[in-house]
Amino acid sequence: QVQLVESGGGLVQAGGSLRLSCAASGRTFSNYVMGWFRQAPGKQREFVSAISWSGGGTTYADSAKGRFTISRDNAKNMVYLQMNSLKPEDTAVYYCAANSQGWGTRSLVFRYDYWGQGTQVTVSS
Repeated sequence: QVQLVESGGGLVQAGGSLRLSCAASGRTFSNYVMGWFRQAPGKQREFVSAISWSGGGTTYADSAKGRFTISRDNAKNMVYLQMNSLKPEDTAVYYCAANSQGWGTRSLVFRYDYWGQGTQVTVSS
């Protein structure tokens, strides 16, 4: 089992920044590809970003490229999502997730084994 707890969400004006954090506990954190997803009201959960076991590989949804940066600290069992130049359409609940099935499945919601409870991000115009 892996337990994930997100923090750092909140209300921010368009153009502002937020840094989301995800604290992991349980099984060896470095064994997992870590991802961030989001879900807006009435919409399906969607992929935002993922990072490989060592942090050497990252990938982003088109909506996040150039604005968001994912990182991880395996010594602290933490993963982060730095979000800059936020837009109202970024408003959603953001989820941290852990994937044991490999880098090739990094953008697939159903391939993630463990999920946090989510943190709300609201961007006002």
